[in-house]
Amino acid sequence: MKSKTLLTMILTATAWIGGATMAADEAKDDAAVAKLLPTAKVTLQQGISASESRGQPISGKFEVDEGQFQLSVYTAKGAGFQEVVIDYTTGKIAKAEAIAEADDLAAAKKQVAAMAKAQVTLKAAADKAAQEFAGYRAVSVVPMLASHHAVALVTLVKGTQFKSVRESLE
Repeated sequence: MKSKTLLTMILTATAWIGGATMAADEAKDDAAVAKLLPTAKVTLQQGISASESRGQPISGKFEVDEGQFQLSVYTAKGAGFQEVVIDYTTGKIAKAEAIAEADDLAAAKKQVAAMAKAQVTLKAAADKAAQEFAGYRAVSVVPMLASHHAVALVTLVKGTQFKSVRESLE
C-alpha cells in the first residue's frame, strides 16, 4: 500500500513539474513572439489570405519554431493538410509541406472539423478581434468546437501583453 501511495505522489509531482515546465516554455515562446513581432511587415490576416492558394486556412500563428520566427498557416485541401509558411516581410509563401507529425495532424483534423461548421472565415474573426481591442495585433487564430458551435480562439498582443478572446465563427 505504501508503494502505491509513493508511486502516486511521484507521478503527481512529475506531472506538476512537467506542467510547470510547459508553462515556462510557453511564456518563453510568447516573449520571443512579442519581441520579434515588430519585424513582421505582414499581419496574421494577410498571411491567412496568402495561404488560400494552398487550400482552406484552418489555423494560423506567429511562432518561434526551432529558433526561427515564422508565420505558419495550416490549410486543408481534400483529405490532405499542409503547413504553409508565409514570409512575414513580403507576404509570399516561403514553403509548404504536408503535415505528417501525429500531434500536428490530430490538431489539423480538429481544426477542419470546426471549420466545417463555420460561416465566418478565420481572417474575419481575427479582424474583428483586432478591431475590438485597439492597439492589439492578432498573433494566432485557432478554430474549435465549443458546445457544438464553431468558435475561434484569437490571441492578440500589444507590446508584451497577451490577450485571448473567442470569436463566433457561425
